[in-house]
Amino acid sequence: MNLAFLAFTEKGFALAGFLAQTLGGSVMRCGKPDSLSDWTKKHFAEADGLVFVGAVGIAVRAIAPYIEKKWKDPAVVAVDECACFAIPLLSGHLGGANRLARAISQVCGAQAVVTTATDVNGVFAVDEWAKSQNLCVADPMHIKHISGKLLAGGNVSIYSAYPIDGTCPPGVTQTEHLPADVAVSVRQEKAVLSLVPNTVVLGIGCRKGTPQDTIEAVFRRFLQENSLHIESICAAASIDLKKEEPGLIDFCRAHGWPFQTCTADELRSVPGTFTPSAFVSQVTGVDNVCERSAVFVSGGSLSVKKFAADGVTMAAAEKPFRLDWNVDR
Repeated sequence: MNLAFLAFTEKGFALAGFLAQTLGGSVMRCGKPDSLSDWTKKHFAEADGLVFVGAVGIAVRAIAPYIEKKWKDPAVVAVDECACFAIPLLSGHLGGANRLARAISQVCGAQAVVTTATDVNGVFAVDEWAKSQNLCVADPMHIKHISGKLLAGGNVSIYSAYPIDGTCPPGVTQTEHLPADVAVSVRQEKAVLSLVPNTVVLGIGCRKGTPQDTIEAVFRRFLQENSLHIESICAAASIDLKKEEPGLIDFCRAHGWPFQTCTADELRSVPGTFTPSAFVSQVTGVDNVCERSAVFVSGGSLSVKKFAADGVTMAAAEKPFRLDWNVDR
């Protein structure tokens, strides 16, 4: 985690320095109200976790103007300057504040004061598990339905398109059938809660000069027709002839994806059966760009074959992926 520590006294600053040295992160000593506000605003937007070494009340007032959504906010923990207590204040599961408080507890002896219902009742926390497995929660408002069912003593079914190592926790049943309470998949499945691996490489080909908005429109159709979660896309790929294609570059930048290009020789080296095009072969020297580039960059297998519209071709390949029931893996 990218951590930021803030302290208010000499004793607190010493503790913050020790924690930052042990867990990693930056440290600041605050002496003025303005510096507290500025520090909080900056790190609330940039850091994964904020640790206030001082009173809970100060931390609560400092973060209040910047709180947005539980699936977006960073972890926030307050630790008293004597290292008696480490208290998660915000984003206990999805942000990792509970785990951060426990990590602080381990290095300085503070008692982690965790108050989330699933933790105090010893119940499986689906959002914390998702965080530990690098899964995106596509519909976070539905977390409460899963947790509520478990807290009431019910059983939750989880479908996974990927192997899961270890043993199911109490109250959880892994199923191979849909619908289910929870689905782990890059596709939109019939489930109350969708957990999405960020493992799909989008292979793209296009005519020279294709504008960004055309590529975006085709992409939306591609997602819809293949029932893919947008959160599953981790990167885009194409042939090196497209490495300076403005529309493609802008499209990838808008989504925050790395854009990786491959040589024709690299694409030809990819084993498998792909959708050939004589025209593409004539222009690029390889019979298919979108499928081959997706597979080459992912190092996995083709999951969605070539889709073509408006001079744009797209395909998808998934990186190898597996899960573990152990949240501390």
